[in-house]
Amino acid sequence: MDFLYNINVQFYILSYLVGGIPFGLLLAKLFTGQDIREAGSGSIGATNVLRVLKETNPVLAKKLAIATVVLDALKGIVLLLVGKFLGLSIETLWAIAIFAVIGHCYSPYLKFEGGKGVATGAGVLFVMLPFETLIAFVTWFVVGKVLKISSLSSLLALCALILSSFILHPDLEGIKTHAPIFIIAFLIVYKHIPNIIRLFQGKESKVV
Repeated sequence: MDFLYNINVQFYILSYLVGGIPFGLLLAKLFTGQDIREAGSGSIGATNVLRVLKETNPVLAKKLAIATVVLDALKGIVLLLVGKFLGLSIETLWAIAIFAVIGHCYSPYLKFEGGKGVATGAGVLFVMLPFETLIAFVTWFVVGKVLKISSLSSLLALCALILSSFILHPDLEGIKTHAPIFIIAFLIVYKHIPNIIRLFQGKESKVV
């Protein structure tokens, strides 16, 4: 068990545990008493918070959805900033980013169920690749405004981030590979498979 005294391992465990905190579920239960897993898409993310709660209280639903996005993003951001402050290597920082997203998608507090990883993924990628993440955000915002389909805007934003990362950083600093980005992207896309199926079927719900 000596490996548990290794600071890198400690951060990996911590990032998974913090990443797994289901803020959307907790906020909805705290302020409305509702379990958002039992309605809408069943997800614990901000989109489902908005979709489920707006039926009874649209103003509160919007506030809680925004709070969910911010808190889910901060789960990874805070850990990475602390890691940077402590001088952890770039390889370790990327691993922390991945574990935070895994924690959100497969929360240890929800029997390894969880969200789709978009907000947490955006948070960690903003720290690691700020310019690419800004490009992704603009893509997400424009597509979301025009098509009003959350899953499609998230997936297209992810594509924009990947493409821009190869243009702006052909060789990622310190690791010389885009593998961490692809791992995070795979997790997000995998969690979106039901949405992708509904998109092809023309049944994916819009956020209005």
